[in-house]
Amino acid sequence: MSKNLFEITLQNRKNLHSILTKTPKEKLLNIPEGFNNNIFWNIAHTVVTQQILQYKFSGLQMRVPDELVAKFMKGTTPDGTATDEEIMMVADFLISTIEWLKEDYDTDLFQNYQEYTTSARVTLKNIDDAIAFNLFHEGLHIGTIILLLRAVS
Repeated sequence: MSKNLFEITLQNRKNLHSILTKTPKEKLLNIPEGFNNNIFWNIAHTVVTQQILQYKFSGLQMRVPDELVAKFMKGTTPDGTATDEEIMMVADFLISTIEWLKEDYDTDLFQNYQEYTTSARVTLKNIDDAIAFNLFHEGLHIGTIILLLRAVS
């Protein structure tokens, strides 16, 4: 697998981190008319989905709290609230989860993978598939975040 995928993912996460830390909280949490989620949910969802696709389906312990997973996994919707602590936790996880992924990948932690077919009808057979697909998934959410930023400005 191309090591550049880690760099691309990390750069995307730095972009998300910048949006998360520079956007006023009321705009992060606003659910504009015509949308069913907000900027914060989309950013937290990328963190949670990466952990599910890469760690959970590899049979490994996810590196984020179960409460975060339950609140931001596929099929959830935001309630329009978040504490400052929650926002900072997600900001920290944006970068650390990708740094951990690279370390864990480099030390061959990902030995098994439970095959999974995504809602985009892509079947992931191994960790390399999951890393590649995750970039696509995050790209979809960056697009939504850009639309949300325009809608709340």
